[in-house]
Amino acid sequence: MPNSPIRFLLVDDIVENLTALEALLRRDGLEIHTARSAAEALELMLVNDYALAFLDVQMPETDGYELAELMRGAERTRQIPIIFVTAAERNENRRFRGYEVGAVDYIFKPIDPVVLKTKAEVFFRIARQAKELERQRDELRQIARGRDRAIASLRAHSDNSPLALVKCDAGLRVLDWSQGAQRIFGLPARDMLHHRIDDQDWLPPEAVAVLRGWIEAGPDSTARHVAEITARGPDGAVIHCEAYGSVLPDPESAQVTLSVQFLDVTERHQAEQTRQLLVGELNHRIKNTLANVQAITRQTLRRAADLAAFERSFSGRLQALAQAHSILSQVTWSSATIGQVIEGQTRSGALDADHFHRSGPQVWLSPETTLRLSLSLHELGTNAAKYGALSVPGGRVDLDWRVEGETLVVLWRESGGPPVTPPRTQGFGTVLIGGGTGGAEADWRPEGVVWRMTFHDGFTYLPEADLIAAPEGPPTGRAGGIDGFRILLVEDEPIVAMDVSCELEDAGAEVVCVARTLQDAIAAASNARIDVALLDGNLGGAPVDQVADVLARRRIPFCFISGYGREHLPQAFPHVPIVRKPFDPQELLSTVGRIAGPERP
Repeated sequence: MPNSPIRFLLVDDIVENLTALEALLRRDGLEIHTARSAAEALELMLVNDYALAFLDVQMPETDGYELAELMRGAERTRQIPIIFVTAAERNENRRFRGYEVGAVDYIFKPIDPVVLKTKAEVFFRIARQAKELERQRDELRQIARGRDRAIASLRAHSDNSPLALVKCDAGLRVLDWSQGAQRIFGLPARDMLHHRIDDQDWLPPEAVAVLRGWIEAGPDSTARHVAEITARGPDGAVIHCEAYGSVLPDPESAQVTLSVQFLDVTERHQAEQTRQLLVGELNHRIKNTLANVQAITRQTLRRAADLAAFERSFSGRLQALAQAHSILSQVTWSSATIGQVIEGQTRSGALDADHFHRSGPQVWLSPETTLRLSLSLHELGTNAAKYGALSVPGGRVDLDWRVEGETLVVLWRESGGPPVTPPRTQGFGTVLIGGGTGGAEADWRPEGVVWRMTFHDGFTYLPEADLIAAPEGPPTGRAGGIDGFRILLVEDEPIVAMDVSCELEDAGAEVVCVARTLQDAIAAASNARIDVALLDGNLGGAPVDQVADVLARRRIPFCFISGYGREHLPQAFPHVPIVRKPFDPQELLSTVGRIAGPERP
């Protein structure tokens, strides 16, 4: 950005070294940032642009060479010039490795201030010149945009204007009749040229009187004539128009001409009404979603015993909300069935398909009811897995629904679990279940809790399309651990890659490679010794079909980890599982364990 300051980044694990470098480099117009580790440096580079980075070679954990490799692997940091700072002996092998990972120079300790300032001055001037060039480029672009707009406007008027362009003399005799006029009014030019404007009876008398009044007012360079008129099409239909007129003198004949532009606004009025409705609905849904997330965050935090408990609860609720939004996106936010809501919760792991049974008619839910029921089922499934029927191998949950008059009744029955006792306090999950429905009552039976939820609106029941909902496809099953698995992670977002890698490594797996470009991903998929692969939906806009093809040929199991729907992923692999972003750690680990099979690596 032309107006942003010129920044240098200093990376060294010793504070004294950073202080000394900063003192030597300090000057007007330069902003210096410091970092004491590779992770801290990467975080700074995600939010700032740097003209030069000084990297200490010998740092604990991730050294300067490794940090340089990470920088070259990310699009945002690939072009930052790197100067290595080292106290090691001059060694051609080290020097070659530094240049290999992208360094432009070396500075050896003890540092010569003159050498340091001279080299830094080069990059400072280059950055300043680059910003000046960017400023000039932006100015030229602005000029070019203005030129292009003018040319495009002239071309649109002359070649394919949506307006009806009509030119008349002082007696309202037609001198020019554009193709736009022919399209709007259905009258060809041969029938209009050299005839009075009202000969074909396409303009009512009051509209003709308006045009005649403009001519009688005479030419005036500051006058802008505008009127709303009606015209008649060839089929007699009324056409609502906006008319824009200019009265111009003819220097040769000393007569005046009238140029009128007619804009058909009939459809625009209808479109404007539709647009206002859609914008209002969009604003309403966005604000409702943000309000829901805000409420879930606050209430979960308020009732969480510790940060880990908050993370588990909030992540699960956010996943339930995201799953409901995915379902509604697939049906263009019109309506979803109860079966789709249940299947979404089953796929996300909130409901165990092996111990879950459902039945009921085909009922369509409004978007609001879909979101509410998804959150309620997530809470019920989570509670059942922690304390109820799904916490033991022999437990069972039955979900039944029916329509009673104008009310949808949903029953959740647990059985085969540990003895049930009513809770002493009402948690946020219970509040969420009750608030997400028209009403909810819990019967804390010793053999298993029974929830009765009612919805008084937001659903549609069509008896003629009555279907008994049944599970579709094979049950998800439960996966084993992933200890010892060698995993290829294909992900171009560094922070997401770091998060996924941490979850996998905490579970005992080894992330042998993180590929951030399509070329790196293809190479790793072709040659790396791996057990499982996780593929992002695309890498910098490039699809990952080639990577999936290579893995399939090598018979290496893989899954997608993406925010995209199935329609935007490689179409040759419709049965490959998807871990959706934002990802649930438990779903991630379960999916990896399931696709790898029961055999240990």
